[in-house]
Amino acid sequence: MKTRPVSTASALALVTAAVLVAGCSSGGSGGSGADAASGPVKLDFWGWAPGYEESVALFNKTHPGIQVSFGKTASGSKGGYTKMLTAAKAGNAPCLAQVGYETLPSFAAAGALTDVGTYTADAKGRFADWTWKQVTVDGHTYGLPVDTAPMALMYRKDLFAKYGIDKPPVTWEEYAADAAKVHAADPTVYLGNFGNDPYTYAGLAWQAGAKWFGTGNDQWQVSLNSDANRKVASYWQDLLDKKLVKADPSNDASQFSDMANGKILSDVNAVWDAPIIAGSVKDGAGQWAVAPMPVWDAANPAYGNDGGSATAVLKGCAHAKEAAEFATWMSTDPDSVGNLIKVTGIYPAATSALAHPALSQPDPFYGGQVIYDVFKAETAHITTDWQWGPTMTQTSTDLGDGLGKAGTGGATLPNVLADLQSRTVAGLKQQGLAVAG
Repeated sequence: MKTRPVSTASALALVTAAVLVAGCSSGGSGGSGADAASGPVKLDFWGWAPGYEESVALFNKTHPGIQVSFGKTASGSKGGYTKMLTAAKAGNAPCLAQVGYETLPSFAAAGALTDVGTYTADAKGRFADWTWKQVTVDGHTYGLPVDTAPMALMYRKDLFAKYGIDKPPVTWEEYAADAAKVHAADPTVYLGNFGNDPYTYAGLAWQAGAKWFGTGNDQWQVSLNSDANRKVASYWQDLLDKKLVKADPSNDASQFSDMANGKILSDVNAVWDAPIIAGSVKDGAGQWAVAPMPVWDAANPAYGNDGGSATAVLKGCAHAKEAAEFATWMSTDPDSVGNLIKVTGIYPAATSALAHPALSQPDPFYGGQVIYDVFKAETAHITTDWQWGPTMTQTSTDLGDGLGKAGTGGATLPNVLADLQSRTVAGLKQQGLAVAG
């Protein structure tokens, strides 16, 4: 992967120092606590991803001195993050939490994290450099990377053939042509779905080089409505206007029902979507396949990233050392990594895990294909200079609402971006942050 030239660390230096100090001074010293305690150190861990609970159980079997209890929450965007932030503010947060890279800067700005850099320095070299920068803010390390999320095209081979598509589309131009071919053959059938997940949309923007945030001259730069972003928005708006893609809510029962019934033939999404489809559209087992996501320029392919999470240590953790030990183990232990690949659908952030045998296993649901070969090949063509902003909770909510309205015809994507730009700038200013322009 390319070196990330602008790190989250340098960017978040713009967040007020007082807030950052609060985030790293509340219970951050931790210590093991094992000598003083009569029993094992007990850690609570909140998250929502499938497979996490199984990794916790594996850890508990081999670490009698540290016992972790996993509590399942709603996904971050559907209330999980609000619950975590509320608990951190009240002083009763768990030690550990699943926090997406995109949201970790917002947690840092809210003073909701504990600095565990003292306990993680030796682990830094075990992870892809850009993922380590995702968990580091203004020189403070707040957790351990778990995964990255390269995107691909998951599609029904048999139904593509039925509608005369002899190979998956290589470019977005081909994707649009195939969408028109399918819909002309049967107006109730769609090549793909345009959902309302703001981070899937972020992955499409990421692929196109349509950056959202930057920093310079001690100011935030917000470019959600740039020419590159409008290019992506106009492309998808054209497909929506022509009714060439379905507009089911992302990961909704309606989307999976349409996939199962042959009404939606493919999905452009992240690596973690592969097991979700396998578990939600079981009747299609053996007929699905994975191909690289369509690109803008076949001669110079670039791909998108949709997600990636950290195991973060929250404010007030009394056992920061043990929390960091667990977080490191979860992302690097072969048994844990194997579980997370199989059940969660991660593409590991730990460099040693990229040789894990689970990444080389044929997948029966995908016709015996070694699907991780696709994600591996794409990874070298995903830029790592994408930067998240400090108000992603608000930005993602506003974007998700706008995407939903665009899907139902209540708004257009270019107008959604214009509104998102102004709302995001206002949100930054409300937090007292300097914004260019």
